[in-house]
Amino acid sequence: MEEKLPESLKKIIHIDMDAFFASVEQLDFPEYRGKPLAVGGSKDRGVVAAASYEARKYGVYSAMPSKTAYQKCPHIIFTPPRFERYKEVSSQIQAIFHEYTDLVEPLSLDEAYLDVTENKKGIPSATLIAKAIRKEIKEKTGLTASAGISINKFLAKIASDYQKPDGITLIGPEKALSFLEKLEIDKFFGVGKVTAKKMHALGIHTGADLKEWSKERLILKFGKSGGFYYNIVRGEDSRTVNPNRIRKSLGAENTFDVDIIEIEDMKMALDPILQTVHRRLEKAATFGKTLTLKVKFKDFSQITRSVTKEEPIADPDLIKELTFQLLEQIQWDDFPTGVRLLGVTNSNFEHDEEEKPKTPGYQLTLDF
Repeated sequence: MEEKLPESLKKIIHIDMDAFFASVEQLDFPEYRGKPLAVGGSKDRGVVAAASYEARKYGVYSAMPSKTAYQKCPHIIFTPPRFERYKEVSSQIQAIFHEYTDLVEPLSLDEAYLDVTENKKGIPSATLIAKAIRKEIKEKTGLTASAGISINKFLAKIASDYQKPDGITLIGPEKALSFLEKLEIDKFFGVGKVTAKKMHALGIHTGADLKEWSKERLILKFGKSGGFYYNIVRGEDSRTVNPNRIRKSLGAENTFDVDIIEIEDMKMALDPILQTVHRRLEKAATFGKTLTLKVKFKDFSQITRSVTKEEPIADPDLIKELTFQLLEQIQWDDFPTGVRLLGVTNSNFEHDEEEKPKTPGYQLTLDF
């Protein structure tokens, strides 16, 4: 029996600015154009917050230690971030989105979901809307954006990354299932490096391989995420575009192949996690006053330890210092030996408030 997608489909666009921080710097400073550029860090210390496409050709990417970036590209230019400028440009881009729909869900300064199933200009094609938005962004800001168009948030997110930079990709309802079956599992949004490695070990390399697994088996192997994997490979994602979504926290965590026992080894393992956390905070241009350390032990029991400051915790060195203090304050004799997961979260943002859920609306016949 031929598989079919649910009849109630939407038109979702995901817009992702191309190397946003670096592109703004190259826009404002002509001397940076055409050259490898890293926003954040310096030759000797720190972490790259964003890299220009010229720098990426040398293997330089965001979240990379600045020293590593310099080793890969000795002539790279480092420049400090200017978040007020990025917010200014982001506001211009958000205003363009709202010309077409009020159902805009920003994920950070440089990306957002748009639900254009019904739109202010009455344009029947989501692809035409995406083209118009990209054209207007270029004309008003001088920057390029990539767009993904599909029937739900998951597919639109994958599509926007498919032909970066300055690309546009449509995954229509008639091609969604075949597209997912051919897609490498590493490219599934929501499947991280650790999970991908585990899936490869189980013989899951593509969407078609994933589709062979029952929901029960996936949940057994991957916990509640297994149910998510089961649904997305079938093109099912019921998440709505929520314009009232306000992020409560930002963080990162890592599950280790081998349990960690020594505190010094835990500190080493926390380094890349902390770099990821700071990069995500910078991208969202928001910092919270509370830092939380999560520790999961080999028996899957877990604890958290938190610290709250009077001012937002923004400095990467302070984030590391506080995290290590929380780690050292744990009474390790009270818990099982062996840590299988570490995570760090920044929360208690200045403008926290409850999300207001929206009632989804549907349109059965779609012109993409």
